[in-house]
Amino acid sequence: MRSNLTTLCYIEQDGKYLMMHRVKKEHDINKDKWVGIGGHFEADESPEECLLREAREETGLTLLRWRLRGIVTFICDRQQTEYMFLYTADAYSGEMTECSEGCLEWVEKSRVNELPVWEGDKIFFRLLEENEPFFSLKLKYEGDVLVQSCLNGKDICQETVR
Repeated sequence: MRSNLTTLCYIEQDGKYLMMHRVKKEHDINKDKWVGIGGHFEADESPEECLLREAREETGLTLLRWRLRGIVTFICDRQQTEYMFLYTADAYSGEMTECSEGCLEWVEKSRVNELPVWEGDKIFFRLLEENEPFFSLKLKYEGDVLVQSCLNGKDICQETVR
């Protein structure tokens, strides 16, 4: 079974995030959505080792400066719960390469919420923009519908009654 520990990173440059439009991978829970880069931990990796490996594998870039911004508990009725270490990075070296999982594109931060992103991602984008020092965000989905969100242990929207 794959690890349920993952990293998610948004590389920042000139008021933009490097984002991946997930259009290449079959059976992808993120199909057609715009997300950051990252992925599942391999055996015995630390969060930073996973972050750096995934950045290299998905973008060809070597991150030089990054910051752990929060932990996101991602619960979805279609897969096991994931615990995502959310990072931003603002310095890197190397040349960007193609990614087998999606198309990489620099997106203006002000346009991110206009894209097809997970509804809960809009919450952490707001926290990143407000420069929240560190947060724990729990997001519970039924299909693609966000039914519960908790920030630092407190509900921030009521659970949807179906």
